[in-house]
Amino acid sequence: MEGLVYKSTGSWYLVKTDAGEFYQCRIKGKFRIKGIKSTNPVAVGDRVEFKPEDSSEENKQGVITKIKDRENYIIRKSVNLSKQTHIIAANVDQAFLFITLNNPPTFTTFIDRFLVTAEAYDIKAILLFNKIDTYNDDELTEVKYLAAMYRSIGYECLGISAKTGKNIEKVKEMMKGKTSMISGHSGTGKSTLINAIEPSLDLKTMHISEQHRQGQHTTTFAEMFDLGIGARIIDTPGIKGFGVVDIEKEELGDYFPEFFARKQDCKFYNCLHLEEPKCAVKEALEAGEIPWSRYKSYLQIMKGEDDQQYRMENYDRE
Repeated sequence: MEGLVYKSTGSWYLVKTDAGEFYQCRIKGKFRIKGIKSTNPVAVGDRVEFKPEDSSEENKQGVITKIKDRENYIIRKSVNLSKQTHIIAANVDQAFLFITLNNPPTFTTFIDRFLVTAEAYDIKAILLFNKIDTYNDDELTEVKYLAAMYRSIGYECLGISAKTGKNIEKVKEMMKGKTSMISGHSGTGKSTLINAIEPSLDLKTMHISEQHRQGQHTTTFAEMFDLGIGARIIDTPGIKGFGVVDIEKEELGDYFPEFFARKQDCKFYNCLHLEEPKCAVKEALEAGEIPWSRYKSYLQIMKGEDDQQYRMENYDRE
């Protein structure tokens, strides 16, 4: 039988067949995929083949035997195992990244790492600036600056309030007929948005920790939901850091669209945009055509630095 993985707990996988039946499935032994050293070989969004087991009608079970070829997936470094990776979701049409200015703070380094990964795996990324109903005039100005910066690069940006419903209808229109993944730090309002779109799901939400201004995890495992608007949405656990993997230094600049657009004007075809002479990217940077925050993110990824460490060191400076 074939089906689509709707939930992954690491040991059990909820699989929905084309007939609409759900099976609790597991995998036997070591299940490896073509050289990907992943903590979760089967991800939400995967199409799989499985063998049903003898089980009750109320609790249908099976064993996954094969993962069908993926159209794409989005991946990051595993939190505890630096040499391993974690596939967040597979076969997605678009990814929404939730951004909040200060409740909790989302730094540009985190945004850029997410965008680089989306570019590398050919997934359309959309930036949602949430909680705009809570910002004062200065904070709204900063949000508008960030949105304008990313729009100039080519990314779609939208200011929303999952709580008041501002621009939620626009988000719903973007989602129709597609499988969308939503990601971001804990507390940025992902579950609140899903509840606004599909109130019957009634996902748990929690308040921000006042001490650390960080969200508390309410989503433990990635899970996909069918929406009444004719779409699927994948809710993912809040993530603190986004480790970029499987990208060579020579290709990193290609996943910064504003860098790639100028690459042909560099003196050297293999320019890394570091110390090379007549580098079109560095010239654009000095001319104010490329934001310094983007170049800083590029350098950080190039050096293999951890964005979580950066966030701690720069919490009071950005």
